[in-house]
Amino acid sequence: MMKLALISTLAGSAAAFAPAQTGARSTSLNAFSVDSIPGALPPVGVFDPLGFAAKADEMTLKRYREAELTHGRVGMLAAVGFLVGEAVESKTVLFNGEISGPAIGQLAQVNPLLWVFLGAGIAKAESMRAEIGWVEPENVPFDKPGQLRDSYVPGDIGFDPLGLKPEDAEEFITMQNKELQNGRLGMLAAAGFLAQELVDGKGIIEHFSS
Repeated sequence: MMKLALISTLAGSAAAFAPAQTGARSTSLNAFSVDSIPGALPPVGVFDPLGFAAKADEMTLKRYREAELTHGRVGMLAAVGFLVGEAVESKTVLFNGEISGPAIGQLAQVNPLLWVFLGAGIAKAESMRAEIGWVEPENVPFDKPGQLRDSYVPGDIGFDPLGLKPEDAEEFITMQNKELQNGRLGMLAAAGFLAQELVDGKGIIEHFSS
């Protein structure tokens, strides 16, 4: 099962990492409803056993999607990070090649100075994301905190260095679906890797080589 999950994770299309397209698109892409939201694919359709989406208005649904995309991107990076970190341990000049062991214990071994740069980088990225997608706090009613901009497409932070975002609306929806599906798989894979290493203390790569 773990091998299947690993193969599925690595086989995901690179296009899945592209963010959603920026603002000036048709209003149908900005409109969010349970019936039209990207990511609802057969045979499952809208997987919402607890009814969160069914009870949400459009703005709440957009916040749900923003959260899912953000966590999906982190999940994909984490799944790759598990494998890369363990594959190159003690074989690189980074950190003098002193980092070793399962990925869940590698961050604790790095120089504390890394945490300063890591924290600063995350803070900068999050502040930029907030400026792009969220209405300024002074312009938001007190009973509607965290309000997204009407023109904001969840996940669109303008980061597309490879120019993967398609211009065609149908192709754009296809890419949204790819990113969502790969992000969901990435979250499951990262959670599985984490749980497996906590159970027996062995790295994911070690499981395949033993």
